[in-house]
Amino acid sequence: MDTIHALAPEHLPRFIASPGGSDPLFTVVVWLLVILLMVVGNLYLKLHALPERMAHRQNNTQLQFITVLALLALFTHNNIFWVAALLLAVVRLPDFSTPINSMADSLTKLAGQLEAGSPKETGSSLENGSLPTVAEARPETDKEKD
Repeated sequence: MDTIHALAPEHLPRFIASPGGSDPLFTVVVWLLVILLMVVGNLYLKLHALPERMAHRQNNTQLQFITVLALLALFTHNNIFWVAALLLAVVRLPDFSTPINSMADSLTKLAGQLEAGSPKETGSSLENGSLPTVAEARPETDKEKD
C-alpha cells in the first residue's frame, strides 16, 4: 500500500497526508490558532479591565461608575464608554462631601452646646474650656442694662 499512484508526481511535499492518515499540518495549525485565540482574548480582557484595576488601586470614589462604563463598553463595543471610564480612573475628582459633612457635624455640635444651658446653670463657659452659650455670646442691649 505504500506505492505511489501512477498519476501522482514523484516528489510530494511533506505536509500532504497519506490516504487514511492524519494531517499533521492541519493539527499544528489548529493548535496554534487555539493558543493564539486564548492569548489574544486574555490580553484583550486585561486591557479592557484596565480602568477598573486603576480605580481599585487608587481606592477611587467613583469605582462603581467606572465599572459600569467598562461593562457597557465591553457589551456594546462603543469605545467612548471605555475612554470615559479610563479618564474617570485617571482623573481624581475633588471630594467635596467630606469637608461639607465635617462642617455640618461641627455646626450641629455647636448648636447643641449653645442651646443646652444658660450661664447660670453651667457657670462660665470659658473657664470650662467650652464654647460660650447663646446668652453669653449675645451682647447686652440697652433694655438689659436698665
